[in-house]
Amino acid sequence: MKMVVKRKTKKICPCCMTEHEVQTVQVKESASFKGRTVRYNAVYEYCDLADELYANEKQLQENDIRLKNAYRKAEGLLTSDEIASIRKKYDISQNDLSILLGWGVKTITRYESHQVQDRAHDSILKKLDSDPEWFISLLYDAKDSFNDKAFQRYLAYASELYAADDDLYLRKSIEAQYAKYQEKSVLNGNVLLSLDKVVDVIRYFSASSKVKNLFKVKLMKMMWYADALAYKKLGHAITGLVYRALPMGAVPIGHGSIIDLKGVPCEEVEIGKDYGYHFSLKEDVVCKALTQEEMAILDTVIAKLGKKSTEEIVAFMHEEDAYTETEKRGIISFEYSESLRL
Repeated sequence: MKMVVKRKTKKICPCCMTEHEVQTVQVKESASFKGRTVRYNAVYEYCDLADELYANEKQLQENDIRLKNAYRKAEGLLTSDEIASIRKKYDISQNDLSILLGWGVKTITRYESHQVQDRAHDSILKKLDSDPEWFISLLYDAKDSFNDKAFQRYLAYASELYAADDDLYLRKSIEAQYAKYQEKSVLNGNVLLSLDKVVDVIRYFSASSKVKNLFKVKLMKMMWYADALAYKKLGHAITGLVYRALPMGAVPIGHGSIIDLKGVPCEEVEIGKDYGYHFSLKEDVVCKALTQEEMAILDTVIAKLGKKSTEEIVAFMHEEDAYTETEKRGIISFEYSESLRL
């Protein structure tokens, strides 16, 4: 029998009833549970004088959980620790999570210890782990079961998780639109898409006091100029965005989703009888995704274009070879960056 010594403690040994160093050891065991044989690490105390293993009450309980977690893993079920982590993610108590799911009040308490959940309950817990929006829906359905303070706390945690997941889904959606641009070329500026850089570029422009009236059309042109100038000077663009030649100039693929990314300071504002997307950031920005060279490129674009109106920057763009030599709605090649007018 192979034992791994975890620690030694001098105490009265209940096995031989003498005081000596008692070892706490880990032993690989095999046992059958619900007709399935599994192996797991059990923890015991070992008396080397009597050459015997024994377990105190706490160790017996923990070994039972280890056995059942081994069974859970073998059956593809959540372990007790994984169930606890789901609950803690939402900062909800064991009893309240049971109430939220319409289960007995001690159900989660049992699942986090000695009782193995059935597959139906396991599927529900897995869905809860991956779907904060569903948690919010269940929370509103069970609102009358919680006091207002608890309800608001659970809602705040779930909403924060949902917002984080929402940004993740949005990023995947944008990246899916760039699936055909998975190799570096003159279409993506010889660099693969980096949404972290996209967000930082937008934030950098939005925070500059030298950029006036930054609305979506103007922002899209400034982003293209930044990528094109970087390609001209550095041999590669900054963001990896791919741009089309639309009537108002260069516009990146996925532009409608890009402005909804987390961290992008976009505000929908009224412009007469219409609406526009305005970008402004009243704080210092830290752009961890950008290099000093890239920020220097952005500063050049700001100096040249930051004070131009949307109409002026569109007219300026319309004179670029990159625009005039590209068919309408076609992809703009970064090869034209060599003749950039900046």
